[in-house]
Amino acid sequence: MKAVIVFTGTGPILILTSYPSIDDPNFINKLKAKGIKKFIAFEVPIDQCKNLYGYTYQDIVEDLQKVGDMRVLDFDGHHIFNNFSLKKIGEPFIFEE
Repeated sequence: MKAVIVFTGTGPILILTSYPSIDDPNFINKLKAKGIKKFIAFEVPIDQCKNLYGYTYQDIVEDLQKVGDMRVLDFDGHHIFNNFSLKKIGEPFIFEE
């Protein structure tokens, strides 16, 4: 399981995914299918998501364990920026179609 902040044209979203990496073609195709064709993504600590989102996190994880996919955990950019340090996130993955 991975937690990823995806910076899009409308702001950041926090995604949980069972895909093995941010650059997985299936992950990218899912984002493209949602209209996200240009983005910068960073992996964030999964334990931090578990602590911040509690039952919501657990419900999504249980759902994702059944099938390879992704789910939005948070789409409130202000909330995401307040809860994750930009200094502690992983290396950026940049995608542009």
